[in-house]
Amino acid sequence: MNYKKFQFNFVANIKSKKKFKMKKKLAITLFLIAISQFYFAQTTRFIYQVSMKSDSTDKTNVTTENARLDISPEKSLFYGEGRIKRDSIIQRMRETRNFDRNTMQNLRTSIDYIVEKDLVKNITYFKTRLGRDQYTYEEDRKMDWKILPETVKIGEYETQKAETFFAGRKWYAWFTQDIPFQDGPYKFKGLPGLIIKLEDEKGDYSFDLQQSKKITEFPNFDNRFGNPIKVKRTDFEKQEKIYRKDPVTFVTNSFTQGGGPTPPQSMGGGNRPGGGGFRMDPDFRKQMEDRLKEEVAKNNNPIEILSK
Repeated sequence: MNYKKFQFNFVANIKSKKKFKMKKKLAITLFLIAISQFYFAQTTRFIYQVSMKSDSTDKTNVTTENARLDISPEKSLFYGEGRIKRDSIIQRMRETRNFDRNTMQNLRTSIDYIVEKDLVKNITYFKTRLGRDQYTYEEDRKMDWKILPETVKIGEYETQKAETFFAGRKWYAWFTQDIPFQDGPYKFKGLPGLIIKLEDEKGDYSFDLQQSKKITEFPNFDNRFGNPIKVKRTDFEKQEKIYRKDPVTFVTNSFTQGGGPTPPQSMGGGNRPGGGGFRMDPDFRKQMEDRLKEEVAKNNNPIEILSK
């Protein structure tokens, strides 16, 4: 065989194999990108089990509820499953003006907030109720993560551990790159994959992924109870401190200042005379005062530790 021809064929074969390998790698890369884009094009609901030790005087008392993290390419919503049920029943009560106090008493939830994340603009909004008013603010604190070398398999997912200090607590998160969402429960986000498990250093709060499924649309919370009051986070925290110090006075003042839904009133002269004020049903007032005092007393260990 001619040596030059043999050498040419040999080199050509090597180049052909290299091209084949490059094409194969490119095909795999394009396939992974396509899968990722398809995954992101879906709206997915992740259901977490949330465990809370809200009472620092009784750490054996653990409240457990389910919460949802709904994610689309543009935004995500984190909220309690109990919130959906409660809002629907309360809305029906408002429409019929038929307030069943026993039913309302059974609708209490510890996840009485909504966290909405604009994934395009990288903005997090927190929405909750203080007294009878709805508040919303934009989260202005940066979440700095330290990714640790520790890995562990949680369920079907390979996860890696990370840590951060946020809102007065040190948090540990286990995230997986198998799910290409840089998101997680509550306000947590920014890791290179979905947060599967999250807990604070003291074990007071934990979020554990239970299941996921595709959904067609987000629940609609907008304007269900009027427009929320937009404030800065620091101003909201000031209001929260006032509420925790004296919840009865806080709520009573919000009633007498008008606006928002009206509570049950006394049968005689219960309307607002002269366009201002009202006379609240004494039994309802007593129940409200007892409930507010009990809630604040038992919820002395909030997820975010307020500065003094």
